[in-house]
Amino acid sequence: MTAHNPVVAAFIAAINNGDRSAFAATLAPGATMSDDGSDRDLDNWTEREIFSAGGRFTVETQEPDGLTMLARFRNDTWGEMKTRWRFILTPDGSKIRRFETGQA
Repeated sequence: MTAHNPVVAAFIAAINNGDRSAFAATLAPGATMSDDGSDRDLDNWTEREIFSAGGRFTVETQEPDGLTMLARFRNDTWGEMKTRWRFILTPDGSKIRRFETGQA
């Protein structure tokens, strides 16, 4: 399933393609994130949990706006797990200013 929101869809495609540049292009300057309710350093976390670990993302269900979803996320470190994701976009809807993830 593809994300309904085009910015989130580009974020997921960048993860699945291992494309750091495309991933960075989906994020607003100063974007933030949290994992299991704790704020994390976005660059460090994405490198460790996604890009260096072969992270892959499969959307299972999502809200109609495409900004909240359940997904199967897998990487070479932790294997596959069901995760929840919430995205907050910039006011114009063109970039992700924050994402929150955690085990579902």
